[in-house]
Amino acid sequence: MRIIIGNHIDPAIRDRRDLRAWTQRALWGARDGDLVVLCALPDPGFLQYATTLTGTDPNRLHLVVPPPGRFGGRLLDPHMLTHPDTLDRMKAVLAEHGGAAAVEEVWALWPSASVARFATALDLAEQLPGAGFLAQGGGELVNNKTVFRMLAAAAGAPVAAGTVVRDPGEATAATLALLHTTGAVMVKQAHNGAGVGNELLVANPSLPTSHAGARHQHHLDCGDLPAAAAAYWRERWAWASSDGRFPVVIEEFVPGARTVYCEQHLTDTGAHPTEMGELRYIDHRLSHESLPLRDLEPSVREQLLDGSARLAHTYRAVGYRGRISTDAIVRPDGRLLFTEVNAQATGSWHLYEVFAHHIVHANDAPERTVTESHVPPHWTVPDGTTFHRALADLELAYRPATRTGVIVSMPIADQPPGQGAQFTFSIVHGSPAGHAAIWQALEDRFATDRRAAA
Repeated sequence: MRIIIGNHIDPAIRDRRDLRAWTQRALWGARDGDLVVLCALPDPGFLQYATTLTGTDPNRLHLVVPPPGRFGGRLLDPHMLTHPDTLDRMKAVLAEHGGAAAVEEVWALWPSASVARFATALDLAEQLPGAGFLAQGGGELVNNKTVFRMLAAAAGAPVAAGTVVRDPGEATAATLALLHTTGAVMVKQAHNGAGVGNELLVANPSLPTSHAGARHQHHLDCGDLPAAAAAYWRERWAWASSDGRFPVVIEEFVPGARTVYCEQHLTDTGAHPTEMGELRYIDHRLSHESLPLRDLEPSVREQLLDGSARLAHTYRAVGYRGRISTDAIVRPDGRLLFTEVNAQATGSWHLYEVFAHHIVHANDAPERTVTESHVPPHWTVPDGTTFHRALADLELAYRPATRTGVIVSMPIADQPPGQGAQFTFSIVHGSPAGHAAIWQALEDRFATDRRAAA
């Protein structure tokens, strides 16, 4: 038995709202006999759908939902993991299945100190890798983008030119120094993901920037650049620093760069790479992600693997155990630069560990690629029933016989009339043409803004 905790970043670090659907991706990792802790009962249709694809018997899973706590069950309140009701329910399940000795491992989507307290309360600290490190708040440390730059320097991993700043004056000086190189800099919050916590600060309006992973963009008045930069930081310091709680990263922007990553698994005995993939951004938003990554030049692949291994061993030496993603950009000249490390079960985890290598067997002949996409804003999908019906009507649902088709990555919540659901889905394909055909069929069915589609 494993205990799987479907949590997310601690609200004390970054405030999130409703994560019931997103954290149900923990169910992809569940196997017969496992115990899954979620903030709310899973969507019954999604539970049946996911376990059918993974071959898990849903009747042999044990589901525990802690009291709703401060967030009304919309996300897992960290304090509720050690609530007496939660612990009593956990002990009851364990007592029926061999007690604490039957637990092989405790793992969580997010490496919270609350998970360490939970494991300790159940006498399972030895089954939680890196429990002592997590108990001291280490999860925040290894997921902090400012700390990443420090650890990357210690590891000898190449990073984009830039620095960590701690007040608006430092930020202004660093911005002006970097703008002279490419005409734009990337501003990064210490904690955020998928480009949401990034802002591109542009002094050269002719630069192509659509490919950049930055949800926000600000154009500086080049007539008086020092004054414009100082004014920007007076206005945006509170946002960038989370009201002064964290330092801020400022990096050189690299035009035309490609975004790739290498994930690693850190254990007590070492670190080993698990998969490599690519992220694509369109209009500054994460559009899709593909893996396995097969088309890197050998010299670039070597840079990615070498730097990723350096980072993995450094994060392991600090005390972290579990999955990490070492993210990087490939410059047009072929030089690779690391940009951040996410020390958690990332949004890529289920794609490679479950979809690619458990369901699809992507490296078997003929090879397959898994490409996960966010529903584009010009589609309108009112609910999960409609989307799954479309997959059936169009014969696009994943088929084990051909190892192609669509896998829906998370529950699809019903939406009010006229509004579209936001979710992710993966297209499993054998070629770019195969991906394009499936995408176009879904585009024809769900696109409501033809101008955006064009």
